[in-house]
Amino acid sequence: MRAALLLGLGGPEMLQLRDDVPVPEVAPGEVLVRVAACGVNNTDINTRVGWYSRSVTTGTTGSTHREASSHDVGWSRGGLSFPRIQGADVVGTVTEVGGGVSDDLIGRRVLVDPWLRGGRHSGDSRPASYLGSERDGGFAEYCSVPSENVHPVSSDLTDVELATFACSWSTAEHMLQRVDLQSGETIAVPGASGGVGSALVQLAKVRGAWVVAITSAAKLNDVASLGADRVVTRQANRVPEDAMEANGGPFHAVADVVGGSDFGGWLEALRHGGRYATSGAIAGPVVGLDLRTLYLKDLTLHGATVYEPQVFADLVGHIEGGQVRAVVGGVYRLEDIHAAQEAFLAKRYTGSLVISI
Repeated sequence: MRAALLLGLGGPEMLQLRDDVPVPEVAPGEVLVRVAACGVNNTDINTRVGWYSRSVTTGTTGSTHREASSHDVGWSRGGLSFPRIQGADVVGTVTEVGGGVSDDLIGRRVLVDPWLRGGRHSGDSRPASYLGSERDGGFAEYCSVPSENVHPVSSDLTDVELATFACSWSTAEHMLQRVDLQSGETIAVPGASGGVGSALVQLAKVRGAWVVAITSAAKLNDVASLGADRVVTRQANRVPEDAMEANGGPFHAVADVVGGSDFGGWLEALRHGGRYATSGAIAGPVVGLDLRTLYLKDLTLHGATVYEPQVFADLVGHIEGGQVRAVVGGVYRLEDIHAAQEAFLAKRYTGSLVISI
């Protein structure tokens, strides 16, 4: 089969397109998916450049592999084996099932939940690993996954549109479930034009929340079209303050994938008893925390990474119910994966980029 192989940590040159890669074998309890499309996400860049390593303290860039330690570069903070096929946002058709799996799945169009939980209890995050990181993913013509990870989906959306959902939208759904966002509450969404950010805006509106979204001046109209109640232009040293002014006061919740120097300001922008959730730190993972802000305001901070399977099932329900729309920022061929990842880092698009297989 054709596949883009990641040969090791480094720049885009470490991705090599091959047409002689063996089709994955299907073990008992697994299925084989013929991949139709696969989204591009931060995790693809972060894995390639080793950003998850504790030795990296800067934001997501194309050069952090120079700082990374090879011993803790994966999602599970363990070493990775190469070559590896990346790609977490798989949509495709089941073509083969392993022992113990119903033949009813064959021929079904499916979305793949990228979290691999090792067959353990859903609440146990310890054995979890990630598709395209610890296990080969969807930048290939075929991908094998545990049968419990495939979700048949009934939707008029195209394969490319469906490929925008798995990683970014499940992350967003998890963040909102973590902060238990309720109808009528207010939430700030920094980085609202990206895959997770644009999903947060729509999913927060599905819940009936008041959304203040933050983005660049060039993307104001794009983000407004997602349904945000107020859109704030990102300005240096003023982001939380401007967002709170647009909101007319402090927020019930903040859902943040940006991190960096604004972290402390977002805690100050929360009302008493407010909730903060993070699932990324594209502006930098090492932040300052004034513990007085945390305890005097009775704040709750949430990390949002490994979710229970129901989170992904809830997301599929939103899709099938037509409550959300896909935001495709660009489509690339597998042969153009270098250009796709470079475009991802340039951040000139809104929504998600997709590789059409």
